[in-house]
Amino acid sequence: MHRAVRTASLALVAASALTLSACGGSGGKDVGADAKQTLTVWAMGTEGEKLGDVAKEYEKAHPNVTVKVTPVGWDVAHQKLVAAAAAGKLPDVTQMGSSYLGEFADMGALEPVDTKAFKQGSFFSSAWDQGVYDGKAYGVPWYIDTRVLFYRTDLAKKAGIDGAPATMADLQKAAEAYHDKAGSKWGLSIQPSGLDTVQSFYPFLYSSGGAILDDDGKPVVNSPAAVKALEDYGSYYAKGLSDKVFRPGYDVTKDFNTGAVPMFFSGPWMVGLLNDNYPDLKGKWAVTAVPADKSSVSMAGGSSLAISADSSHKAAAKDFVGYLTGAEGQADWYKRTKDLPANTQAWETGELAGDADMKVFRKQMESAKALPAQPKLTEITSKVDEAIGSVTQGKSSAKAALDKAQSAIQSLVG
Repeated sequence: MHRAVRTASLALVAASALTLSACGGSGGKDVGADAKQTLTVWAMGTEGEKLGDVAKEYEKAHPNVTVKVTPVGWDVAHQKLVAAAAAGKLPDVTQMGSSYLGEFADMGALEPVDTKAFKQGSFFSSAWDQGVYDGKAYGVPWYIDTRVLFYRTDLAKKAGIDGAPATMADLQKAAEAYHDKAGSKWGLSIQPSGLDTVQSFYPFLYSSGGAILDDDGKPVVNSPAAVKALEDYGSYYAKGLSDKVFRPGYDVTKDFNTGAVPMFFSGPWMVGLLNDNYPDLKGKWAVTAVPADKSSVSMAGGSSLAISADSSHKAAAKDFVGYLTGAEGQADWYKRTKDLPANTQAWETGELAGDADMKVFRKQMESAKALPAQPKLTEITSKVDEAIGSVTQGKSSAKAALDKAQSAIQSLVG
C-alpha cells in the first residue's frame, strides 16, 4: 500500500485550518528537547479535560517546556484534524483514535514512532497494532479499551443459571432463562442498528473466528464464520430476547438496575458507573470474559499518541509521549481517569494489581483483536453497521447482508 500525498479533498478544507494554526507545530528544524519551547497537544473528550493537570506535573520536572493542551470534542475531532493536517498545522502531539490513525498516516501527516525509544513488547500487542499502518508504527499506545460481559448474579440464581455463561450457546440459554424465568424484559442488550453497531457485534464476530479485514487488510466479512456470527446475533432479535429498537444515547445501566436488562457487553468505565450510581446493586452483578465460540475474543480499542510530521518540537514531543506511556505515567493516568493502561507493566502493582474486576479486562485484552489501520476505516465499519441493521430488523439474511458489505468494502480498501 502506497502512502498517498495529501489529497485534493484535504485542500478544500485547508482554509479552515488557518484558524487552528496557532495550535499547530511550526515545522522546520527540530529545536531539541532542552530548548525553551511550547509543546502543543490536542486530546479528546474526558482525556482532553484531564490531561492539563498531568501536563502541569510534567512542566515541574521540565521547566524549559510549556505544554499547551487543547481539549477537543470527539464530535468535531475528525473535522479539526483533517483541516489542520491539510494546512500542515497539526499540533506537536495528537491523541489518535484507532479509526483515525490509518487515515492520517496515509496522508504523511504523522511521524513514524522511534521504536528504539518505544518498545513494542512494553504494550499489549493489540494496542500496539492499532498504531501500525503499512508495516510501520505511527502511534504509541496510550490507553486501551475492551468489552466483557456484565451480568446480574442475583437474577441468574432466580433463573436457575449456574455460573457465568462460558460459551455463546450458554449466553443464549442464559438470555432465555432470564427472560422466561426471572421476569427480565430482555435477555441481552446488544445494539440493533445505527452508528457503531459493529462494536456490539465484535465479540460475536471475533469469537467465531471471523473478521472484517484479514491481517493484510483484505475484506473477509462474508466468510462462513462471520455469517454464522451474524446469524447468532440476529437470533436474539428473532426470539424477542433483545430490543430491536435503536435508542440513541441509551443508558443500559438504568435497565440493568431494574433487571429489565440482565446482561450487556461494555467497557471498564461501566464498573465505576454502576458502583457510583447504583450502590444497592453491589454484590448482585459481576463481569466475565466474552463467552467463547471457537475462542473468547473481544474488540481492542483505545487511543494512541502521535507526533506530527511537521512538528519542530519532535524531541520534546517524544519525551512527553514517553512520560505519558511509561509504566509510572500510565498508573497515574488510571488513577485520574480510570482509562486502562496500554503498558502492561502498569498492571503489576498498585490499585490495578488487586482489582478482581479489572483482572477480567486484563485477561480479555490478551486475546483482544483490533482492525488493521486503514485510511477509510470509518467508512468500512459503517458498511458492517448497515449489514447488522438489515439482519436485526428482519430485512435480510446474514449471508446476503454480509455479501453486500463485502462488495462495498472491497471498493474502499487499497
